[in-house]
Amino acid sequence: MMGFMYCPVTKLIDFYESEAGGLVQDVLQKHIDKIWPDLRGYRIMGCGYALPYLEGFKKHNPERIISMMPKGQGAQYWPEGGKNISFFCDEERFPIENASIDRVLLVHHLEGCNDLRASIREIWRVLKANGRALVIVPNRLGAWAHAEWSPFGYGRPFTNNQISDLLCNKLFEHCGHTGALFVPPVAKSPMLMRFAHLIERTGGALLPFVAGVHIYEVNKRVFAGIDQKGGGSSVLAKTKEIMGIKGAAVPQGFSDPN
Repeated sequence: MMGFMYCPVTKLIDFYESEAGGLVQDVLQKHIDKIWPDLRGYRIMGCGYALPYLEGFKKHNPERIISMMPKGQGAQYWPEGGKNISFFCDEERFPIENASIDRVLLVHHLEGCNDLRASIREIWRVLKANGRALVIVPNRLGAWAHAEWSPFGYGRPFTNNQISDLLCNKLFEHCGHTGALFVPPVAKSPMLMRFAHLIERTGGALLPFVAGVHIYEVNKRVFAGIDQKGGGSSVLAKTKEIMGIKGAAVPQGFSDPN
């Protein structure tokens, strides 16, 4: 069976260097900054093609920023003129330690994943106990999901219920949801560009269901319980399921030496 397709990294670069891509970046960055206003001292990871938005995090003075790009998409050296902190890998297997990341931003990622739940489990694994993820995906009911000239026209779009069911499960709890990109996907339109922010404000109030993207924030769930020896709190069944370990409960951050 044919899998879903990531937007190639070369097309992503071209899009964000265009006038329409710059507008999209500006609109989404405003939403991201509103949801995460202070990231000082945090470890942040971008998944998919998050580079344009990771640049915006530098003003917060985070402890570290890294960028993961899936193999099916390709990778880009980043940042320009500095030591590379961008890497590409399998979408369900990150070369990152358990419970080591404070915030994960997913953009142009889930819509191309062939194993959504494995990728979501991997996000859960690398997040700290109080970690959060911000997920931006195309809205199936929005116009941007059908604009094949843009990266939002690639892969799998989601309805509100679909992305909610995927994220808000035993691994994560819902923190907030909003829509964005109410401006129509027109590649070149000076008039549209001029009124883009007005369209964003009125569209969100009048027609929230036609947003171009869903923006979901979720918080990592950590389950506590008593181990078989009565030794205190430990991460329970879901961690054992993810790590494939049987028997006693497994503490968070556990790695099997075998």
